[in-house]
Amino acid sequence: MSKKVKDFGIEKTLKNLGIKDENKGTSTGGKYFAAGKTIESYSPVDGNLIAKVKTSGESDYDKVLETAQNAFKEFRLIPAPKRGEIVRQLGQKLRQYKNDLGKLVSYEMGKSLQEGLGEVQEMIDICDFAVGVSRQLHGYTMHSERPGHRMYEQYHPLGIVGIITAFNFPVAVWAWNTALAWICGNVTIWKPSEKTPLCAIACQNIMNEVLKENNLPEGISSVLVADHEIGQKLVDDKRVALISFTGSTRVGRMVSANVAQRFGKSILELGGNNAIIISQDADINMSIIGAVFGAVGTAGQRCTSTRRLIIHESVYDEVKNRLVKAYGQLKIGNPLDESNHVGPLIDTDAVNMYQEAIKKGKKEGAKFIVEGEVLKGKGYESGCYVKPCIAEVKNSYEIVQHETFAPILYLIKYKTLEEAIAIQNDVPQGLSSAIMTQNLREAELFLSHAGSDCGIANVNIGTSGAEIGGAFGGEKETGGGRESGSDVWKYYMRRQTNTINYTTNLPLAQGIKFDL
Repeated sequence: MSKKVKDFGIEKTLKNLGIKDENKGTSTGGKYFAAGKTIESYSPVDGNLIAKVKTSGESDYDKVLETAQNAFKEFRLIPAPKRGEIVRQLGQKLRQYKNDLGKLVSYEMGKSLQEGLGEVQEMIDICDFAVGVSRQLHGYTMHSERPGHRMYEQYHPLGIVGIITAFNFPVAVWAWNTALAWICGNVTIWKPSEKTPLCAIACQNIMNEVLKENNLPEGISSVLVADHEIGQKLVDDKRVALISFTGSTRVGRMVSANVAQRFGKSILELGGNNAIIISQDADINMSIIGAVFGAVGTAGQRCTSTRRLIIHESVYDEVKNRLVKAYGQLKIGNPLDESNHVGPLIDTDAVNMYQEAIKKGKKEGAKFIVEGEVLKGKGYESGCYVKPCIAEVKNSYEIVQHETFAPILYLIKYKTLEEAIAIQNDVPQGLSSAIMTQNLREAELFLSHAGSDCGIANVNIGTSGAEIGGAFGGEKETGGGRESGSDVWKYYMRRQTNTINYTTNLPLAQGIKFDL
């Protein structure tokens, strides 16, 4: 480990989180075990090996499922507010470990330290939110058409919730799902990305403390650090009532089809191809800040990253010139150094995709006003650092229609707001969108049924950085799923209608007569 990295206290961080040089990647809340292959987690920050993890095998999978089934039988009987208390305690533990876990997220995934800490804060926030919801798992009452009858609806836990997450938010998305799943009475099995296994083990270590301190059964929280074959078993398993999948549209299609075939439930959080419309009435200073952070934050590896800027022709040149100037001031380097704006991509495969996207864009006619390149030399030894770039394009270009998980920003010119909205909507994905304008009529049109077709639509806020209070998710090829706030808890429960007859007669609905 380099002296520079030691200066940031990574070794102490790993120790505090219970990460060893060699780890086992399967846990049901007690001891760790594993019968699969060994994978190595390298940091994109400096290319160093952080630790090794022995992954889950088929025998591990069967044990985890059986343990989870048994835990559910007990956990569902605990009153919801008391389940909320367990989630509250997790939130307190996360406050205790925030600095260490945030630092690990930054080092293993590559996002800036502030973003790593922010991701842990998201976990804390969703725990706080879920605690309140645990006392509000409400149903509805309605009047029966039959005298002496009462009707109401209630919600019951599903059972086992399988959570498959991506590398770009290696801890927060797990918390979004688990906090709500647990207060609803479910148990969870987490299959994290193989690219960030240590973050998952650290989270499970933290939750294990809560389970132990409350004398709760194993199986409420389980982790399977495993390859795609174990992930496929989770998707196909009838014992898993709900699969929450975060990843690519391509894999999401297969997950959706397989889960639906067995009549299971799924929450899909797939690709984004997000745009900001910059109106002639926009606050340009605000627009530049929102656009640059949205495009280069997490090195463009957020599903809500800004991919496209749709700019009114009257302010196009001003915005373009100011963007070029802003990009010239970006500092690229070790994300644990808070003076840097941009860290590395997750691995060299991501770098190759970045290079290929630039190549395809140029072939189609993209004009790069800020050229991209792979950075080399001191501080860039991992080979994962790239230069954020900007290109003038047409929305119809094939490369623009696809999501590239890298800091590539496309500029598109428009004349009328209706044209801008049409351009924004004319991609297969529908996650996040934004308009920068001080014109109330433009803002309201953008938010109307004739406006953005995305699951998230913002005014004078960028596409990136959603709060946990609102439902998070998108339409079209983004999958239609929702996670986090609002009434998303209902996704993790089954709905039941109840009718009670408290008379001595048995009248039938719709006035049907049936006499014996």
